Amino acid sequence: MPSSLPVIQPDDLAACCSPVTGGLVSDEAAETLARMFKALGDPTRVKLLSLIAAAPEGEACICDMTEPVGLSQPTVSHHMKLLVDAGLATREQRGRWAYYRVAPEALRSLAGALAPTGC
Repeated sequence: MPSSLPVIQPDDLAACCSPVTGGLVSDEAAETLARMFKALGDPTRVKLLSLIAAAPEGEACICDMTEPVGLSQPTVSHHMKLLVDAGLATREQRGRWAYYRVAPEALRSLAGALAPTGC
């Protein structure tokens, strides 16, 4: 089932850089931030991001991500698609397998959006 929302790109994160505590954020920034936080609203997705970040060289193959979370490969792929669509991870296809990396700029943007002083 294709997603109706576009994938968040790193350049889109600039709209999120001002803190939400600093005043009314734009509709676009609010939408982007909400999608990112919604993706992190599931414990499995938080665990998957943690797994990727802790992996050697900061990347993980989908084939190595199912056992640690105790879910099937299609379910893990679904969770990873949501993280990629939210801009929190990147995906690279290598032959049969997909490899994922955390998008550190997205995490910094989220942290900056909540910080009293911004990014």
